[in-house]
Amino acid sequence: MSLQLPAPVERYIQIANSDAPEAVPECFASDAIVRDEGETYEGVAAIRNWMAATKKKYGHTITPLELAEGDGQTVLKARLAGSFPGSPIVVNFNFVLVDGKIRSLAIG
Repeated sequence: MSLQLPAPVERYIQIANSDAPEAVPECFASDAIVRDEGETYEGVAAIRNWMAATKKKYGHTITPLELAEGDGQTVLKARLAGSFPGSPIVVNFNFVLVDGKIRSLAIG
């Protein structure tokens, strides 16, 4: 059984797995915020740079496992595999979606 992901979440996974950070505006709002590894990235330019740097550093892929929605959040539990200690790991991607775009994403 495959998961039915909201369109912006599905596009985020596609972009992250294909190493296409230039496509960030397709799924992130212009004022989006990403929190990852203790850092915060604001706006599509910063998010695009974060995606490119993270992919270069870890060469990771994201495999969706479970999806839960509620309280204004979409939480995707996914397997994250790449060149980092302990790989693969299971991580929660906490999305806030607004008007068909990702307004915020917290990874942890």
